[in-house]
Amino acid sequence: MNLQKIYTVVAACSLAGVLTSCSKRFLDTKIDTSQTDQTLNSNYATLVSLANAPYVLIRNEFTIMDNNLFAAVSDEAVHTSVNSSVKLFDNGSWNAVNNPDNYYGVYYMGIRAANYFIEQSPNYRSFLALNRDTVSSTGKINYTNDTLNMGWYRAEAHILRAYFYFELAKRYGGVPLVTKTLGISDNTNLPRGSYDDIINFIVSEVDSYKDTLQANWKTSSFTSNDGRLTRGAALALKARALLYAASPLHNSGGDVAKWQKAATALHDVIVFAQGAGGYGLHSDYRNYFLQNNTLTSNETIWAIRYMANNALEINNYPIGTPGGSSGLTPTQDLVSDYEYTAVANPAKPYAGRDPRLYYTVVTNDTTWNARKIDQSPGGTDDMSKTNASKTGFYLKKFLNDGLNLVQGGTQVHNWPVFRYGEVLLEYAEAMNEAYGPDDDHGYGLTARQALNNVRARTGVAMPAVAVADQAGFRAAVKHERRIELAFENYRYWDLLRWKDAATVLNQPVHGVLVTKDGSGQFVYTPEVVENRVFDASKMYYYPFPQPEVIKSKGVLTQNTGW
Repeated sequence: MNLQKIYTVVAACSLAGVLTSCSKRFLDTKIDTSQTDQTLNSNYATLVSLANAPYVLIRNEFTIMDNNLFAAVSDEAVHTSVNSSVKLFDNGSWNAVNNPDNYYGVYYMGIRAANYFIEQSPNYRSFLALNRDTVSSTGKINYTNDTLNMGWYRAEAHILRAYFYFELAKRYGGVPLVTKTLGISDNTNLPRGSYDDIINFIVSEVDSYKDTLQANWKTSSFTSNDGRLTRGAALALKARALLYAASPLHNSGGDVAKWQKAATALHDVIVFAQGAGGYGLHSDYRNYFLQNNTLTSNETIWAIRYMANNALEINNYPIGTPGGSSGLTPTQDLVSDYEYTAVANPAKPYAGRDPRLYYTVVTNDTTWNARKIDQSPGGTDDMSKTNASKTGFYLKKFLNDGLNLVQGGTQVHNWPVFRYGEVLLEYAEAMNEAYGPDDDHGYGLTARQALNNVRARTGVAMPAVAVADQAGFRAAVKHERRIELAFENYRYWDLLRWKDAATVLNQPVHGVLVTKDGSGQFVYTPEVVENRVFDASKMYYYPFPQPEVIKSKGVLTQNTGW
């Protein structure tokens, strides 16, 4: 089965969800009564279609905001277009009626699809035995393979449902918990469950179904299914959910037991990685995010794959590159956080830094796509040009080198939902909060060792973090996530769960004005690029879409402040 074909329709389905979000009631998922179990389950192919339906509703993280990455909602980036939807986030003018990240309905469509498949397939073994050869050796093999596949699909549906609930809880806190397909006579005015209810449900789903998932498609006899959920992905989802639940936003009392639960769950991922999972750090940070490297790398626990396209390059190549229209441009705030590995040179402020800077960001006076970037007045990338970078930087991470956009060149882009490097950083964070930086609690890996493993990756080779105390190490973990995970759509959610957003997202973001002095040397002058607004009284959670609140007749209560 070619999962690439499944994932290519995600954008279309997401768009449909957005266009109907104001008129469709997404909890009102009543089945079409013209269908019957017999017509729906007429053959194996129909069951497979139902099994794949939840996968279709997974959002495309490459196009999550303004047909681009989510970075400009945080201090990572600025969008060059003054008409971009992200400006609503950045100036604080978004609300329950106008939220550019309103995919509430899409997530519930995914939950409904998972519920429906689970309900339609409990008797798959007997169903698959009907009207087929189960006597001959070939028939037995085909039947066995089909039943194995359907068993995996059922477990995957449970984990996909849990994944959609995690994405909802990340945005809204407690949400309505729907675990069946609602029928004609069912009440669809459902109250929200608590945040802890949702996290507990996710944990329960993973614990119940992890052992019935395929351990590793790449090493199985069913390699064509690679791309579907695995046991490692389920374990990583549980660990991430518990990490978020332990974080200050959801753990205001600082309950250490929550951090201990997260640390244990992350240890389980690492143990699995060292066994059947076979996960490890990729040896080339830059290339890991390009083309099919994301799919083939042992660092990837679960990735979403897409057909070849050039939207990311069109939307982010410098405007001086034929076919490029700029887009997300990294901030000076981010660039400044890349550590120096050599003595700082004021004339070349981007030289001698953490190598991940050069793999992630295009800086001035460097070569990108076979030409020198010159953002000074009169240069090819003159900052005064329409839609040119306002920050003095361009995005490189995820972008393929030298794609000929004029000739319609394309390349594949694959999104790592869970990767081992991020798991190690989650482990470092949870272990530090639970036990401090140097107590391994019998797990054989301390918080410090996990963090330094990421920094020591081949091709990065950053020096070990030596800070001794828990608070200092907490700051080191936050820094490392900022650098290692830049532009992977973590930053905004990290700032929220740490309750740092009120400080970080409530101040201006900066860039540099690139000019030349009388001798032709580049000069970089720091400047404010955009003011940002974050209202801490309400913005730690999204507002529920107002039409959903109205349609529920008050049963669905709006989040505070909205």
